[in-house]
Amino acid sequence: MSAQAQEGVIYVGRKPTPNYVLAVVTQFQQGFKKVTLKARGRAITRAVDVAELARRFMPGKIEYADIKIGSESLGEPGKERTVSTIEIVLEYKEAA
Repeated sequence: MSAQAQEGVIYVGRKPTPNYVLAVVTQFQQGFKKVTLKARGRAITRAVDVAELARRFMPGKIEYADIKIGSESLGEPGKERTVSTIEIVLEYKEAA
């Protein structure tokens, strides 16, 4: 795999939480070293739940590599609104 193929990205939205947990576990089993969960607005809590459930599903093998929070403006000029964002980077640890 190339360096860019070593990382997967999952955009968390309205689907049920177990769907995203399965996606994380599947990407790690396919050989990805890092998986980034990205969410904004109301999906932030679901992204945090996904990260925690994935860590519990594979105890000792998944760790937090990085967590970034921020905000971005959405909408047309004059009707803009600010929405919170989060990026959670999970890293797969090989068995020693």
